[in-house]
Amino acid sequence: MNTTHTPTGRSLQFLKWYQFFQFGALSIVFVYFPLYFSEMGLNKLEVGMIMAGGPLVSIIANPVWGFFSDRSQNIRRTIVILLLGNFIIAQLIFNLNTFTLLFTCMLFFFFFFSPLTAQSNSLILNSIEGTRHKFGAFRLWGSLGYALIALTAGAWIHLTGTGRLWLIYSLLLLFSLLFTIGIPRGRLTNLATGSPAAGGKYGSLYKDKVFMLFIGLGILISVPNSMNNTFVSIYIQELGGTGMSVGLSAFLSSFFEIPVFLLMDRIIRPNTRFMLIGLAFVSLLFSVRWLLMAGAAEPVHILLIQIMHCITFGAYYYLGTTLTARMVDSRYRASGQALFALTWAGVSGVAAGFAGGWIYETLGAATMYMISASVALCGALGFVILVGINKTRQEQRTEEA
Repeated sequence: MNTTHTPTGRSLQFLKWYQFFQFGALSIVFVYFPLYFSEMGLNKLEVGMIMAGGPLVSIIANPVWGFFSDRSQNIRRTIVILLLGNFIIAQLIFNLNTFTLLFTCMLFFFFFFSPLTAQSNSLILNSIEGTRHKFGAFRLWGSLGYALIALTAGAWIHLTGTGRLWLIYSLLLLFSLLFTIGIPRGRLTNLATGSPAAGGKYGSLYKDKVFMLFIGLGILISVPNSMNNTFVSIYIQELGGTGMSVGLSAFLSSFFEIPVFLLMDRIIRPNTRFMLIGLAFVSLLFSVRWLLMAGAAEPVHILLIQIMHCITFGAYYYLGTTLTARMVDSRYRASGQALFALTWAGVSGVAAGFAGGWIYETLGAATMYMISASVALCGALGFVILVGINKTRQEQRTEEA
């Protein structure tokens, strides 16, 4: 049986503030990096290719750093290394002005950037296991940081442009590093022996049919979401919006995740079937969201539609993270969360960057979102089928027992 070292109240408070600033930095990358590259003179396909480099690298980076955390039993150390790598490479990025150099440098940047969210989730889950604390109470600090930093940065960019973006991002990384000093280590131990719960057959993660189908459907659902993340700021500008509009869009999409996470803490039952049905419903809402985006004619339309992000992405993220923790042996939690992270920042992100960039450039935003709605609908049907597959598996296990 595995458990975590009991964290102190102070260390958990540091963990919340770390979440705040780390997700604040995340908002700069996803909301304003595409805008920064676009204002440099890059076209939509080039912007898409640069942003797709992150998901491409994360296919390798997430498993590598997840394995490193599980073997070392020190997630905090992994996070510090990732933040330091981020900070150093970011200083180079903002001093480059050609596509080839930017694309190359961003590949190295994403090697350290893309695993941060999965490692942070693993740290939270390890730290609160066996305590009265809930995942949502910590993750909402990330949403708060994402929302407030995106809004503040939007106001700053509206006044000064994207030229000082490097300063905002660098300060957020430094604050994130500051709070890692007091966060829990994130180490699992065996109650019987007191030894680290490392080792074992990592390949078992890939042999669970229901889990791997869940991962595959996650990729399908996240392709449209990644397209939206990459191009929504450009879409707002094309409809006449300003940097402030972009910041407000990010604020509205994230701030209302907070009550969603608190609600999820109360209503979600530790039941695989219940969670899979929830994912099917959320996927259907994703389809509705993309249909609405296809018909947007003014920036204010996008701002209102972005509020749906709290229900769609927020609910999917919560359900997916907790379902992964339920399906995966706790000894391999960092690896399991890294694999789940690939659904949002791996193959799907590559497809979103390249395919989304081409569709937007040649067919326009409305067509991109119509295709996204169809893809999300297919994902919803897939989860309905997965509910049946999971039920059959449980019945077989009951008979064998």
